[in-house]
Amino acid sequence: MSGFGGRLHAAMAERGQLCVGIDPHASLLAEWGLDADAAGAREFGLRVVEAAAGRVAVVKPQVAFYERYGSAGFAALEVVLRAARDAGLLVIADAKRGDIGSTMDAYAEAWLAAGSPLEADAVTVSPYLGPDALRGTIAHAVRGGKGLFVLAATSNPEARGLQSAEVTVVDAERGQTVADWVATHAGAANRSAVRGDDVLGPVGFVVGATIDRDELGLRAETLAAAPILAPGFGAQGARLTDLGRLFGALAPQVLASASRSILGAGPDGLAAAIDAHNEELQESRRG
Repeated sequence: MSGFGGRLHAAMAERGQLCVGIDPHASLLAEWGLDADAAGAREFGLRVVEAAAGRVAVVKPQVAFYERYGSAGFAALEVVLRAARDAGLLVIADAKRGDIGSTMDAYAEAWLAAGSPLEADAVTVSPYLGPDALRGTIAHAVRGGKGLFVLAATSNPEARGLQSAEVTVVDAERGQTVADWVATHAGAANRSAVRGDDVLGPVGFVVGATIDRDELGLRAETLAAAPILAPGFGAQGARLTDLGRLFGALAPQVLASASRSILGAGPDGLAAAIDAHNEELQESRRG
């Protein structure tokens, strides 16, 4: 069985580097003529899946916009996750879970176990109870051919003070920032988990397209062999045509995530918006 990194690399080579967010904000549900409830969120997600299938490699449902509707919302999310995977899309559950090791094991079972109602191909996780708390989750992902995207350098400006702070723990390199220390720890698994001819490992990182990696001390070599999920394109200000300039030699590893700039086109404009975003990414590669 190919690992997540290998499957992701092959999918991006075939269908490009765009990741379409599935974020049923209440305002978007209203614009789409859908009710702000679990049934509306379910229909929203299924329409995005239909438009994305065959056009992109990856979709990323934002779990919170389903979770807020309770058990009915989770049931709706289960339908959307299953529909996306049945359509041949890789699915990143944007859940941002983070806790101590035993609790993280349960989260891994929920989001990454084969046959789980919430099964996805990868899940976003937070390392801020300590990167070692992710050890069991990483092992679970590797065994099951699944992936993780660890929050390393996020695009929200209020995170900069924390992620750029220098760590003082014993195993840190002199002057190493939190962002780089987190990526060093979690990314170490890629060196042993890359399978066969895979270019990418199962442990990726969330690295915002609007941040300055140098300011956060996040070194390119720390991200070697790691898939990079990059929010911040579209409505948050980063331009898809600038992908190469923003990420340099790391650009081929990047999943460029866009949500509002696509979803704002409405249900009838989704396919055209996805095509336009893909064309922008192609322009970046030509440049």
